[in-house]
Amino acid sequence: MARLRGAAEVQVVVANKLWDKYDLVLADLDGVIYEGNRAIHRAIPSINALTSAGIRFGYVTNNSSRTQQAIADQLNSFGLTVSASEVISSGKTAVELLAKRVPAGSKVYVVGGEGLRGFVSAAGFQLVSSSEDQPAAVLQGFAPDVSWRELAEASYCIQNGAIWIASNNDWTLPQEKGIAPGNGTLVSAVHTAVGQFPIVAGKPEVAIFETAMATFNTRDALFIGDRLETDILGATRAGIASAVVLTGIAAKKDVLAAKPKERADYVLETLADLLDTYPEPVQTKRGWKCNGVEVELLGDKVLVTEGDPNSIDALRAACKVIWNADKHIHFLDVQKELYS
Repeated sequence: MARLRGAAEVQVVVANKLWDKYDLVLADLDGVIYEGNRAIHRAIPSINALTSAGIRFGYVTNNSSRTQQAIADQLNSFGLTVSASEVISSGKTAVELLAKRVPAGSKVYVVGGEGLRGFVSAAGFQLVSSSEDQPAAVLQGFAPDVSWRELAEASYCIQNGAIWIASNNDWTLPQEKGIAPGNGTLVSAVHTAVGQFPIVAGKPEVAIFETAMATFNTRDALFIGDRLETDILGATRAGIASAVVLTGIAAKKDVLAAKPKERADYVLETLADLLDTYPEPVQTKRGWKCNGVEVELLGDKVLVTEGDPNSIDALRAACKVIWNADKHIHFLDVQKELYS
């Protein structure tokens, strides 16, 4: 089917094809909507077309450094129409977890940005600036200016008995210049000092998905992300459908080699694929076929026998072949064009 142009045409797809299965679409931000301060190609017009057709969107991020309003403002600057309440931050979930573990009004030491501090203050907890204040908990999130001193103070607090909650454990963070270290690297530094792991609020843990489901009052959602080990695994754990998009961290080779719980229900090249009918692969005698592209398992070789091997449909069919093979992908000879 040709790429759709108007909201009315999108509604036809929604009513008759993929999107009538879901009440809500939840999208990750970094690597899906934007990279740093730059919107990802085709993401904004695709979301606008779907929201104009009545599809509900929510935005879920492991990055707790900014407020919900600041994130909404950035999305709106790209051309979306987003309210702060539609942004689900791991900072919000972290404070929800905190409230279940320490008394109201407890002292909390925060490593991170304005967003995480704002959630802590709004929940009635007391922000402190030193381990000498004997806080009941440490909340750790990402901020680009986190210092060694803050990590050291967090370590001292935890060694003194403070509960440790991390907003997320992402090792990397997509930026305009490339891939940068994420909060997971900072969490690892503290872990090395204290010898224990934190409670994690963000993906792939279920907690942030529960926050999103409660916010939008539904469990009938599709989650779109660019990371298999956080976005897709998290959606699987939460019992909701998932789609991986190839505009961020996950590359074709990662999708092909995905572990069982990190295998998305749908594979998208860009968010513009949301405006097409989704071609479900069908099984053939020796493999799988998707939208005219056929991939077969011939002995130990995974080969495209019909159609363009570089296409997204070839990847979708190849995923079915490899994921259903008796052998692990490392023991298969996969045609180079499928993952290059």
